[in-house]
Parts: sequence; C-alpha cells; structure tokens
Amino acid sequence: MRFTRPFVILAAGALAAPPVAAQNATTSLIDNPLSQPETTARLIVKLRSPEDDRKRIQGLTSSDGTANRISALAQRIGLAQRGARSLGGELSVIQLDRALSGTELAARMDDLRADPEVEFVEIDRRRHAQALPADPLYVDQWYLKADEQSAVNLSAGWDLTTGAADTVIAVLDTGIRFEHPDLGRHGVVPGGRLLAGHDFVSGESSSSFASANDGDGWDADPSDPGDWVSAAEAASGPLARCEESRSSWHGTRVAGIVGAISDNMEGIAGATWNTQILPVRVLGKCGGFDSDIIAAMRWAAGLNVPGVSANPTPAKILNLSLGGSGSCTSSYRQAISDLTAVGVLVVAAAGNEHGPVDSPARCPGVLAVAGLRHVGTKVGYSSLGTEVGISAPAGNCMNLELWQPCVYALKTTSNTGVTVPGLSAYTGSTVNTANFGTSFAAPIVSAIAGLMHALNEDLGSSEMIARMKLGARAFPAPDPGIPTCPTLDSLTAQCNCTTTTCGAGMADAPGALVEALRPMARIAEPGDAVVGETISLDGTASGAARGRSIAAYRWNVSGSTANFVGGSTGATATLQISAAGTADVQLTVTDDVGGVDTAEVTIQAAATGGGGGLMHPLLLAGLLGAGIYRRQRYR
Repeated sequence: MRFTRPFVILAAGALAAPPVAAQNATTSLIDNPLSQPETTARLIVKLRSPEDDRKRIQGLTSSDGTANRISALAQRIGLAQRGARSLGGELSVIQLDRALSGTELAARMDDLRADPEVEFVEIDRRRHAQALPADPLYVDQWYLKADEQSAVNLSAGWDLTTGAADTVIAVLDTGIRFEHPDLGRHGVVPGGRLLAGHDFVSGESSSSFASANDGDGWDADPSDPGDWVSAAEAASGPLARCEESRSSWHGTRVAGIVGAISDNMEGIAGATWNTQILPVRVLGKCGGFDSDIIAAMRWAAGLNVPGVSANPTPAKILNLSLGGSGSCTSSYRQAISDLTAVGVLVVAAAGNEHGPVDSPARCPGVLAVAGLRHVGTKVGYSSLGTEVGISAPAGNCMNLELWQPCVYALKTTSNTGVTVPGLSAYTGSTVNTANFGTSFAAPIVSAIAGLMHALNEDLGSSEMIARMKLGARAFPAPDPGIPTCPTLDSLTAQCNCTTTTCGAGMADAPGALVEALRPMARIAEPGDAVVGETISLDGTASGAARGRSIAAYRWNVSGSTANFVGGSTGATATLQISAAGTADVQLTVTDDVGGVDTAEVTIQAAATGGGGGLMHPLLLAGLLGAGIYRRQRYR
C-alpha cells in the first residue's frame, strides 16, 4: 500500500502568556426563539392609516391619536393590557397584562389581525449581541466566518448554540499536548476542553516501541511525544521505509479546530465553545495500525475493549483525520456498524492524494469530508468521489510559490518542537508553518455535528448525516477556467465540484443547526403482511430537539391495499390490509413550535401467508489475512 502525506505540518512562534480570562458569553438555548415555544407579554401592532380607512372603520376620524386607537382596539377584541407606547409611523407596542404562549398567544394575535384597523401584529422579541469570540487570532480564521465562498459561517451558527458540555467529540490522532493554554485539561484549566483520553499505539513487540515513541504500548496517557522519523530510522529497523519527517503535532492541531478555548482573549476560537474533546492516540511514528485504530474507535464510543478500563466519557462524534489507500475492510465495516448502532457518528478526512477517497473515509456509514479552496472549488490535493458526503474548507496556499504569506491557511493550535515537544504555538502563514489538508476540513464538520448534538441530543448518526447534507449550501457556479470534477486541472488539480464528486454541498453551520432543530419522525419496522391482517404501526420512537416535544402525529397511507382502523393521529396506529400489493405509509410529526419531519415505510402485502414478506440483507463475513496489518496516516 502507499502511505499518505500531510500538507505542511509545522508551526513556529511561542505563546507569550497563559490565558487571562475564562470562557464566557455563550449563547443560551433559552434566549434562542428557535429552541422552544415562545412566551411573550409584548406585541408590536401597526394600525392602518386613518386617512385610508376612516370610511370603513365606524367612528374613526383622522384626528384620533394612536394611543386612543390602540385603547379602542383592545376594548373591541377584549384584550387585557397594561399599557401601550407609540413608536411612530402608526406602530405601537402593547404590553399585555400577562405573558401568553402557545395556542393562547396565537389566538390573541389572530384576533388582532382580524380587526379591520390592524395592518399587522408581531411578537416584540428580544435581540442579543452576536456570539462572536474575543480571541485575537479569530480575525485570521476565515473558514469560520461567511466572507469566503466555502466558509462555514459559524459566526451565525453560534447565535443558535455554542455547544453543550455533555457533547464529547473524540479526536483519534497523534495524541495531544495538554499544556497548550488554548486547549487545557478539563476541570484543571479554566474553560479547559481536554478529557483524560487514552493511548492505543501498540508496540512492534513486547520489547520494541519505536512507533509508540513513549516506551510502552496501550496506556492511559494520550500525550503526544512527537512523531518525527530520523534518516537513520527510515533507513533500517522497525521504521524502515517510512518517510523522514519532523514532528507534526497533528492531533493538537486537529483538536484546536474542533474546540480551542473560545472567547478567552487568547489565541484562536474553536468551532465549538463548550464541547469536550476526548484525545485518543492512535498514530505514532510512521502512522498507526488498523487494529489499534479500531480498538480506539470502540473505546471512544463507550464500547467494550478487553483489557482496557471503560471510557467514562463516551463520545458522540469521532473525528478520524487519517487514512490510507484501498477499499473499506471488513473489520472497519464491523466497527462502524457497531458504532452506528449506538448512535455514534464517524467523520473522516477524504484524503490528500487528489484521487479516490481513502479508507476508512470510504466505508459505509462514515461522513467523508473533501477539501475546498476558499472560492468553493475542490482544492487540488483533496481526494474526491461518490463516497464523499460533504465538503469543507481545507486551506490552500497557491501563492506560496511566490514566497508570499499564505492567506487561506487554517489557523490552529500547535507546538514549536521539531522532534520532542517545544513551546505551545499556533500555525502560521509562511511556507514552513501554514496548515492545510483534508485533515482540517474533517474537524470543522465534526464540530458542526457537535453543535447539532447540543441542539438535538437524540439524533442518530444517519439522521445527523442526512441533516448535515440537507443544511449544506450548493457549490458555486462553475469557474469556466477550470474543468468540472472528476476531471482535474493539469497544473493545480482543482476542479468545479459536483454532488457526485464532492458530496451534497458545502458544509454550512446555520443550515445544519436549523435542520437539527426539527423533530425526528421514526417508524418501527412493521413486519410482514397478508390480506385480512391488521398491522400495528409504531411511531413512539419519534423525538424532538432539546426543550421541545412532539405535539401532533399524522399517519397517511397511499393506494387501495390498506386503510386505518380507528384513529390516525396518535403515536401508534392500526392498518387493515384489504388487498395484495404495496402500501406506502407516511408518518408526519409536528413539535410544539411548528417544526415538522416525515418518515415513510413500504409494506408489501401478500394474498396469502408463507414465503411472503420483506427481504432482509445478508451480512457477509470478511476474512483477514493472518499477520497482515495496515498503517493509516493522518490526512
């Protein structure tokens, strides 16, 4: 197999001082009108001009003052109020005698709209300062904003949520530098994001730990000791034929994108502000073995790994900024299936070889992330293909050939050490310190998934992927100067993205979060059917976002093969099969703020029993060659 390479991996420059302020100014779900049913005691009303309507409205004259008209309006419809204030231009704000919500609020607003003197009525909502961080290097984090085509607009997403403390994102990588002041240990450093984690880099034997580089195999310390490979190591010994390289601090850089301490007036802002980061070390010198990565995936998700203490802080999202060439193996398929079954999402980098998507990103059930230039075209080095689920900024430095600063690198946390750890630092904009690659597009998407979980903790992995795709923005109009993917530009390897080569679109934080807020319609598998039978339909697994609840269920069936027995507006329903054929059943759920979702299931009805019913796919067991291991490298 071929090994993959990072793209410009080192950073320089030390931090001058530790953090001076703790995290603050997070956006509350309670303050967000999208998150729960609205309650208000204030309404804005615009009255029609008396000059236009005086003939139509009995007793109205042009000399009537706005206050008098509001008072008369309230008396006509029986609206109890404490007072009103004119805002000018026929606008007034009415202070009700008590706060109203739900159907009562809607009814009173309908009463106002029905009055011929009212042009419109609105809730007088609170507005808040946008949730923008005070971190000084945020100015360089173009990929989090909305100024460039491919940027994910987290500055708008943070107005919906900055994350939840019970969301854990695991970073399976080279380990972590716990001392970086923009990361910090959770519970030790104010606002610290890093949980205890684990090290899954095994030794070559019971006495050789060249790749692990820490003197032992699996242990409870995921600290990154450095992953440099010297010329001598690359020439002979356990690391023979590996590439000579300096230490990457790759896991620390990925973790900074996910969740550097935000709004602390220090360094950069993380894409999430409250999410916890679980560092899991799976890559050492020259990469890591599939067996270690698979064990780490299971442990990070809270599943059993023999010989390792249970993970006390299971992750909801796993970020894998690593990969290697080849197809998805049976062992990865099994691991991902196990994770999907417990609702854990795996996000993986598509690869940096501008060819087929690497593994495990190409595995079914994984959200594979390709890389974009700032203008929205596929960046030259990014892999592409039908396995890609979505694309995100990966950084591009085409101007580096002119030895100019790299404007579109991805700023993140790092370390100055060439071999062993040096000083904590941030990636820069020079040829030796710029940071880019699909390794850093993936954690942007993982962070958005973490924010989605903060709004809707009940989303399963497939639901999260589907809604991330629904919330994506369309790729920009093709640039006539470059080819359309999969054809690559002969000089730069970039191309105009399509939905069959770069995924559903460009990752968009506010779009994904609005989708996450919708309820989830779910129908339990109804089973086989024959004519004359009744089928029980179960939608009780349907759910709603945090702070919301399901307010209504509606079942529908198409065709003439079945009809409902009893009601069709509850969480469950009963279907009578009256003829052979296909019955398409649909469940629509509505939450208490009007959010809607729909699920569908198809029932095949046979004329008689025996041999009919639904086919279930077979699970094929794959065979692993004895003693064959595969190394994965960071993307």
